[in-house]
Amino acid sequence: MKSQKRTSFQVVRDEVKRRIESRVWPQGSVLPTETELAAEFDCARATVNRALRELADQGFVERKRKSGTRVKKAPARQARLEIALARQMVEAQNATYRYALVARDVVPAPAWLSSQLTLPPDAQILHLQCMHYADDRPFQFEERWINIASVPDVEYADLSETGPHEWLLNAAPFTDANLAFSAVAADARLAEFLGTMPGMPMMQTERVTWLQNTPVTLARMTHHPGFRISTRY
Repeated sequence: MKSQKRTSFQVVRDEVKRRIESRVWPQGSVLPTETELAAEFDCARATVNRALRELADQGFVERKRKSGTRVKKAPARQARLEIALARQMVEAQNATYRYALVARDVVPAPAWLSSQLTLPPDAQILHLQCMHYADDRPFQFEERWINIASVPDVEYADLSETGPHEWLLNAAPFTDANLAFSAVAADARLAEFLGTMPGMPMMQTERVTWLQNTPVTLARMTHHPGFRISTRY
């Protein structure tokens, strides 16, 4: 006889979250044990454990050894920001995407980059400059430094048709990332690439990624004037 499919951790997570938000389990209350929840949802205890860990990461519950899982008295709401490809952002606007590789060089790691990423003195870096367009209008200027030691294949990769972000996601998925946003005034180079005037304020995103403890890449994406980013929580 074919066994019935067991409940996934997503189902457990979402139902526990629903009960917290609807005050079935009010703030400060102790949740049933993992064993009790596993019996209720007809799933493994490990499934419940994963669901509760995600809810703890999201700020809905707090977990303490021996005292169980408790609903936070002030449940947090976290905004989740997707690291989207330029292609995805452009196509989400129903625009036609185009990519261009502007410059590509293998260079010794500059001192500021070695310091920021804790690279060895002899580290070799692939330095890239790329443009992304929406309906042939400048959308994003990307400048990227890739640690060749962490992704040796990138030194010979064909990046003339595929952008480095897309290539890296397929070749070397990252395990950790640091993301920062800032406002910058366009210098002459950025103004030329993004079709604006020097001094124009623009949003710049800087992202550093690691594979385990090895730095992979530092990328700076400067967006066209008027670009905005939003998220829901």
